[in-house]
Amino acid sequence: MSTLLHLDASARPRSISRELSAAFADTWRVRHPDGRYHYRDLAAEPVPFIGEAWTQLCDAVLALPSTDPERLGELVRTPEQAAAWEVVEPLLAELLAADVILIGTPMYNYSIPASLKAWLDQVTFPRMSLGHRRFVVTSARGGAYSPGAPKAAYDYQERFLRDFFAGHFGVSDTVFVHAELANSRQDPALAHLRAEHDRSHAHALATARDLAREY
Repeated sequence: MSTLLHLDASARPRSISRELSAAFADTWRVRHPDGRYHYRDLAAEPVPFIGEAWTQLCDAVLALPSTDPERLGELVRTPEQAAAWEVVEPLLAELLAADVILIGTPMYNYSIPASLKAWLDQVTFPRMSLGHRRFVVTSARGGAYSPGAPKAAYDYQERFLRDFFAGHFGVSDTVFVHAELANSRQDPALAHLRAEHDRSHAHALATARDLAREY
């Protein structure tokens, strides 16, 4: 039985990144009627930033020859560490239970929202491996950052997430679905690019649904 963990990070309740992630999730759930589905809204219910007690748990992990995420709770020694683990445990359990991790996120200031970074920090420990898990990222970007675009070099959103999942989790199967030029909806200076955005948006929606049928 397959399990999907669905995260949204946009500060906008009605956003393009949420629309794209919902398109994937809805299609996936039709394809997997008996599958498990977990949803977490990182903007509506923010994950706390890590603190000193979390770093102490991380230091304890470094002293081990390998990391078994499911046994990290055994490293708790102080009340402060217990409080930190109380935050980490449900987040980590959802991640480890998932076969597919779907992340809907906008590009903020060339990168990702702090809400998503906070979640990543909470669930990431040294020498973790997520093995067979697959990551899908659906995103909205205000400008154009695809290869060949003038601002392609400023795309720290996809680059960061791709490197993060590969470097920390050992996951190379990360797929990105982008809707670009979203600011053409609001910015008069980009209004002439609205048709190009509409094409990118429609293509991203279709791609998200097609991808879900394969997962």
